[in-house]
Amino acid sequence: METYAQALNIAIPFFVLLILIEAAVAKYRGIQVNRGADTIASLSSGVTNVVKDVLGLTVVIISYSWLVKQVAIFEIKTTWLVVVLAFIAKDFAGYWMHRFEHEINFLWNRHIIHHSSEEFNLACALRQSISEAFSYFAILMFPAALLGVPAKVIAIIAPIHLFAQFWYHTRLIGKMGFLERFLVTPSHHRVHHAMNPQYLDRNYGQILIIWDKLFGTFQPELAGVPPVYGVKRPVHTWNPILINFQHFSLLFLDALRTSNWWDKLRIWFMPTGWRPADMAEKYPVNIVDDFTTFSKYETKPSQPLLLWSWVQLGITLALMFYLFNRIAGIGMPGIFIYGAFLFVSVFSYTTLMDKSRWALATEAVRAAFGLGLIWWQGMDWFGLNELLPGGAYLLAVYFGLSLAVVGYFVKTECRDGIDFGIKGQEVSSI
Repeated sequence: METYAQALNIAIPFFVLLILIEAAVAKYRGIQVNRGADTIASLSSGVTNVVKDVLGLTVVIISYSWLVKQVAIFEIKTTWLVVVLAFIAKDFAGYWMHRFEHEINFLWNRHIIHHSSEEFNLACALRQSISEAFSYFAILMFPAALLGVPAKVIAIIAPIHLFAQFWYHTRLIGKMGFLERFLVTPSHHRVHHAMNPQYLDRNYGQILIIWDKLFGTFQPELAGVPPVYGVKRPVHTWNPILINFQHFSLLFLDALRTSNWWDKLRIWFMPTGWRPADMAEKYPVNIVDDFTTFSKYETKPSQPLLLWSWVQLGITLALMFYLFNRIAGIGMPGIFIYGAFLFVSVFSYTTLMDKSRWALATEAVRAAFGLGLIWWQGMDWFGLNELLPGGAYLLAVYFGLSLAVVGYFVKTECRDGIDFGIKGQEVSSI
């Protein structure tokens, strides 16, 4: 927990730096790759994901360390060859897990957040799931466990393998010559994130593209078919917490409402998008099938509202890093209560970006939560007064000010609700 949190202290600023570099290069080249609200939503999704992971809010059904003890045929030492073998095994397992998430209805819920952005940029790489309650990835590592690849090697390889999937989420890099033959490149991954019929459910590879070429899921990027990004049932929200459970909500309601008992069971395991016939008829959902008239989701927030949303994200990030660096001192159950507050924060300011009338209510809950934590900590904020005298009182003032500012924006910008029909070229890029 603490080790992973410390690693994120380095990784997250590095990712943010690369996102800023991408934005600067894009502006220099006259290409729009970011939209303000979309980028904030992506970074906010990253906040919820890393907080969940640091707090260990996933039940591991089978751990790799347990599996290797049970099934290993050989006992091998850690060498460079073993490290390479472990990396290949991890990538092979990642291909199949990724493919299952796209092709099995209930597994899509834990992956939809990653595809929910209608942009393709480095920020969207940070859209990662919080809906993964159970982890069974180790089962797919059975070949490595059988060969006796040490658990400590996998523990080192896993974060490197994960972080190495960040760089290719960009439109600024074209095709990369001979590297296209065996590595996942930006071109390959643009295809994967696209929802065009030619590209849908292709290129599942994480580092090596060879698995797609071996198993028939490879598709090169076509010069005459520009990728259209997003999901075929648009999420229509900037709120990453809502996005994480949209698909599950549809599955649950369909399973509850359908009159066919067999459909109640099989809906969870059918191909992604499958619905009982009676539910598709009674409760149709909006599916994108005309890509020539497709409009990106946009709520047209004013420049002041976007600026305020950036401020809210920045303060949430600062509070998150404070948690990561004080985990041992805060202890339990404080770290989980603190984590819940961060989730409420993300929910609140992204609800405001949606121009929802619920924004004031969610911010009131956040303010009450924050002030309650200060009171619970004896007019402190988890030891902040030791580092910054009066820091808790500054936070209390901020919570009150934030509530007032949100009230102002709700009154001036949320009267007409959410506009779902704004064309892509009309959006703000702050």
